[in-house]
Amino acid sequence: MLSAKCHIKKDDKVKVIAGKDKGKIGKVMKINRKNNRIVVENINIMKRHVKPGGQHRQGGIIESEGPIQRSNVMLMCNKCVTPIRIKMKRLEDGKKIRVCRKCGEIIDS
Repeated sequence: MLSAKCHIKKDDKVKVIAGKDKGKIGKVMKINRKNNRIVVENINIMKRHVKPGGQHRQGGIIESEGPIQRSNVMLMCNKCVTPIRIKMKRLEDGKKIRVCRKCGEIIDS
């Protein structure tokens, strides 16, 4: 299955627009382009019960972020402070950059 283009990159700030964590904002930690899923900091927290031994010296309940569907998040603009769609713009030197559709702010650092 071919995956669609993903304009979200690692360390981007995103807002969840659907699901149990709707309205929360977080930073992208990991992207899985094959399955169209992303892991966002402090979003979709999952609890896992582990026994002591191996990597975990002490057993208990461990909380970690689970992946969510890429279509359930929108990129945040630092200038607008709103969730946005992006457009791609080509600079004079041939480099492609991401630009906010609302205010025209360059998103790439």
